[in-house]
Amino acid sequence: MATWGVAEAKAKFSEVIDQAVHHGPQTITRHGVEEVVVVSKKEWDAKARPRKHKNLAEFFLNSPLRGSGIKIERIKASPRPVKF
Repeated sequence: MATWGVAEAKAKFSEVIDQAVHHGPQTITRHGVEEVVVVSKKEWDAKARPRKHKNLAEFFLNSPLRGSGIKIERIKASPRPVKF
């Protein structure tokens, strides 16, 4: 992801847009702090639109966190007793 200072991004805004469309998200910094990201409309729509899933398994398979490296560990304690 390319990074632009706010003054440079303002001066070359058309280029920032072209880069976002053809090469992916573009980060804009202000005083050295990442403030915003410019993304293409196509990428925005793919990430922002609500998705309809047929079942829970499909929901998890299509999660935006899939492949992110996040690890959720299972609790290894015994289950609580259930009275019937």
